[in-house]
Amino acid sequence: MATEEFLPFSRPSISREAIAEVVACLESGWITTGPRVKKFEDELKRYFGAPHALALSSATAGLHLALLALELKPGDEVITTPMTFAATLNTIVLAGGKPVLVDVEPDTYNMDVSQLEGAITKHTRAIVPVHFAGLPVDLDPLYALAAKHGLRVIEDAAHAIGTEYQGKRIGAFGDTQVFSFHPNKNMTTGEGGCVVTRDDKLAETIALLRFHGMDREAWNRFGKTGSQHYEIVLPGLKYNMMDLQAALGLHQLPALEGFIQRRTQLAQRYQKLLAGWPQWTLPGAPGYPHRHAWHLYTPLINPQAAGMDRDAFMTGMKERNIGTGLHYRAAHLYPYYREHFGFKPGDFSNAETISDRIVSLPLFPAMTEADQDRAIAAMASVFGRRA
Repeated sequence: MATEEFLPFSRPSISREAIAEVVACLESGWITTGPRVKKFEDELKRYFGAPHALALSSATAGLHLALLALELKPGDEVITTPMTFAATLNTIVLAGGKPVLVDVEPDTYNMDVSQLEGAITKHTRAIVPVHFAGLPVDLDPLYALAAKHGLRVIEDAAHAIGTEYQGKRIGAFGDTQVFSFHPNKNMTTGEGGCVVTRDDKLAETIALLRFHGMDREAWNRFGKTGSQHYEIVLPGLKYNMMDLQAALGLHQLPALEGFIQRRTQLAQRYQKLLAGWPQWTLPGAPGYPHRHAWHLYTPLINPQAAGMDRDAFMTGMKERNIGTGLHYRAAHLYPYYREHFGFKPGDFSNAETISDRIVSLPLFPAMTEADQDRAIAAMASVFGRRA
């Protein structure tokens, strides 16, 4: 049907300087964890104004290690949201915890903090809020409840680098945050992520867990002044970031503000151009002061007005060479979580409604208004209406 080039829902923006840095890294002979990772971590600490920023192979690794560092015991519960990527729940289980879910707000897709206290029991150890699509969860009442009940907070900020809540950058305050640098995120290291925390002990534990439980990493052993001797002080994993990845990150981080500004322009333009389309319910905004980082633009299709469901719409867009994404199916409906934790349809009605109707439209910094107009024209064609 379509003859134009495929427009993806996401595409990373990689500068010539970043590519040159990667080449220089390759030519240096040092491509695994080394001086570029250390420099990248220092830049992240400056960006967040935080004492600890630990670079890792992924945000999933960050969630896993942050939760492992809590030393969960059998029966310990961790509260999160069903409206998230499966990694959020998976890492709770892998760290020995039981996921307990709280439904989301229908317009922001974020955890409904007003329902949070009802989910807290004597077994609760931590809360894992998810800043969906770059929109911050209402953290003041959440942290107040955490303090009241003596709970840790591990923020799943995979979508939220650059997000602000009440005038403060996510990662600059609170307990612990985990960020993603996957290619479709607001900045990328190919794969990768980091944990930001103000807890010295937690940071020390994560630093050990990310590299075999070894008391020194490879670049501290194989350099001229290093020693080949090391100790294993606990059983760790292999979640370290490579210098090859950090070479990208060193150039992505200074560009992040520009990326977010462009994403915001495009998201606001979607909001304006799609307003009044009965086929869509557009993303809502909370009343508290915030800055949305617009990792994703995710309206909900209205099947009756659209004359089709979400999957049929996505197929129609693909036929017109426009990419879309599905972020996300409600995690409690996956077979593993239904079979092992007894979740069932009807448990979290808002998340399930969103799960059935949500779609991610194309959004990335290099996207032009002409690209966006083309996506909107394709939508109009799919729905059989004028753009």
